[in-house]
Amino acid sequence: MHTIEPYFSWRNYYIASEDSLSPFFEREYSEFEFPNAVYNYVIHPQWDEFGSNTLYMKLLYVGYNKKFAVIELIGEWNDCLYNDIMFLKRNVIEILSENGINKFILIGENIMNFHASDDSYYEEWFEDIEDGWIAGINFLPHVKDEFINESLDLYIAFGGDLDDMHWRTYSPDKLFEKVNTLVSRRLNP
Repeated sequence: MHTIEPYFSWRNYYIASEDSLSPFFEREYSEFEFPNAVYNYVIHPQWDEFGSNTLYMKLLYVGYNKKFAVIELIGEWNDCLYNDIMFLKRNVIEILSENGINKFILIGENIMNFHASDDSYYEEWFEDIEDGWIAGINFLPHVKDEFINESLDLYIAFGGDLDDMHWRTYSPDKLFEKVNTLVSRRLNP
């Protein structure tokens, strides 16, 4: 897992550690020390810790004008044991929401497992973003199925073209336009 790096080709568009509104403003990274791990597997030091023991992220892009954020995730999303959604909601999402962000693209291709608890933080997140949405793209089938089995697809859009999106071929704005079109069709048929 230590060789899986967060996507870096958008660094010419946005760097979270240089954004004074980001929860990761002024965070410093090492290329030589590996301080974080998912269980016994160290992960690349460019991933950001936000309070969870098993789930890490990278805030790849924030488009304040269009009110969206792109978040890449890695690890095990474990609400049952570690309440990961609480840490994500309180330590990242609320800060972004306070700065106008109401559309969230979650990239889940590096999420190995999901363990549910209850849906209160998902419901709260969904209610907080009124005219916005949350979209999950490229989640592994078994992980997406667990989200859906727990009815979390009431709050996060999954499936269809969101399941096999070649997001790295887009600029951040083009990815947003694509996802926004797909999610808007679902919300306003």
